[in-house]
Amino acid sequence: MRHHLYALGLALLAGAAHAQAPAAAPATATTTRVAPAAALPLSPRQLYPGLFEAVQLGHVYADNKTFVDALPKAPVATIMAAYAQQHQQPGFNLKAFTDTYFQAPVAGTDIYRSDVAAGLRAHLDTLWTVLQRRPDAAAVTPGSSLLPLPHPYLVPGGRFREVYYWDSYFTMLGLVDAHRVGLVRDMVDNFAYLIGRYGFIPNGNRTYYLTRSQPPFFAQMVELLATAQGDTVRRRYQGALLGEYAYWMGGADAVRAGTAAGPVVRLPGGALLNRYWDASTEPREESYAEDVAAAKLSRQAPAAFYRNIRAAAASGWDFSSRWFGPDNTLGSIQTTDLVAVDLNCLLYGLEQTIARGYRQQGNAAQAAAFEQKATRRSQALLQYCWDPATGWFLDYNWRTGKRSARPTLAGVFPLALGLARPAQAKLVAAGLERDFLKPGGLVTTPLRTGQQWDAPNAWAPLQWMSISGLRQYNQPALARTIALRWAGLNARVFTQTGKLLEKYNVLDVNTAAGGGEYPLQDGFGWTNGTLLWLLNRYPEAGKPL
Repeated sequence: MRHHLYALGLALLAGAAHAQAPAAAPATATTTRVAPAAALPLSPRQLYPGLFEAVQLGHVYADNKTFVDALPKAPVATIMAAYAQQHQQPGFNLKAFTDTYFQAPVAGTDIYRSDVAAGLRAHLDTLWTVLQRRPDAAAVTPGSSLLPLPHPYLVPGGRFREVYYWDSYFTMLGLVDAHRVGLVRDMVDNFAYLIGRYGFIPNGNRTYYLTRSQPPFFAQMVELLATAQGDTVRRRYQGALLGEYAYWMGGADAVRAGTAAGPVVRLPGGALLNRYWDASTEPREESYAEDVAAAKLSRQAPAAFYRNIRAAAASGWDFSSRWFGPDNTLGSIQTTDLVAVDLNCLLYGLEQTIARGYRQQGNAAQAAAFEQKATRRSQALLQYCWDPATGWFLDYNWRTGKRSARPTLAGVFPLALGLARPAQAKLVAAGLERDFLKPGGLVTTPLRTGQQWDAPNAWAPLQWMSISGLRQYNQPALARTIALRWAGLNARVFTQTGKLLEKYNVLDVNTAAGGGEYPLQDGFGWTNGTLLWLLNRYPEAGKPL
């Protein structure tokens, strides 16, 4: 399947880039070359077989992500030869061995200390520099898991020391408001480069992420940049947009009604929608020990369980009751059974952006074709995902033919992307205020499961998507309430700790967010970006709760 996607992306890109890319555009923005599978860089588990499993399952590091991000101090062959010679000897110390041959990573936000007295805006302005990374095409250590990028970029912070796909859009919102549009363009160029190099945008620029993507915000990034730099931006990235589309829709013509293949689902009536997907059925390398342990508690076959775990990671919601079966446990995860509301809204936006680009180029036939694709997707999503009984947009289980029984903030995406009917938007607004609005903002789901994408936690991207959707559908009062509560909580925690965090507890504003596989992270890219956006549109925002 993955090889097929590469071929499809190559074909579409090859047909689009020469005709649509302006002569002045750099090669990184419109490249048509896709690496053959044999040329893909090896991941840490592939580079260090045996040693990798020993380190991760032996919990040599408190966080499994530490080892996969570590830099080797010697050639891979030297390290593996030393391990083969030493690891069965009496007294062998695995921690001492890794200390000898690997350099553990350090996050910039672990070193940086903020000046609370200088205020929130000064902190945000400084963090753009703290979180920025230089182009690393020529600076990657052999054996490193980092995928080099040709332009500067921002990382989220903390343990997240690489660029992340959907995080970056929300970071860009702040960069535009901070008058750093050049950096936004650099980052969009990086994503276009990744599409050209690998056939899609990976979860992040690490070798162990080369089996999955994330929520497809690339078209939204292009639209954001077009707002700042003009309509020629769409023409510049048309080839990359088509490559993104080829990845998500690869093999669609061969998918029979009532079945799915890769990220594509064809529903019984023939409509095409999408699900989150990962090409691998192995434990995630960055959470290897956690996945191996969790698989033992699941009734699913390991391959199916790992695929569902990975697909949830591709959604960005890792993990949430949104993906679970009736028992609300991780062992019942069923991500690949669900047509995801947010994913299909974003793909609707992608189809619209491609159509708009063709329209601007005078290619009326292709513009009409993609406009029709967007219309069909919108109609299918409204048919299968809108639930009149609850007044909410729900994920649709294509295997059972039933909508999910669990409302989540994914239900605001039809408002943010403009798919919802006005009457539907009013019902969603009422549901937000009734079921999701809490003292510190919107809770992600109403359920408490101990997972980080459930109550009581809240996340910046979903606050922004909710506020944006409400503003589009003439619900300014509720949008303002959410904005003030969320920004106020951000400001409260900053005043107390000097930090802006990955997620927040919106039920009890005096308690830190929790859950998940790792400690609460500081930084934090998408929190910073959305907060600055809110501060600039709600002058009264930012007063601590």
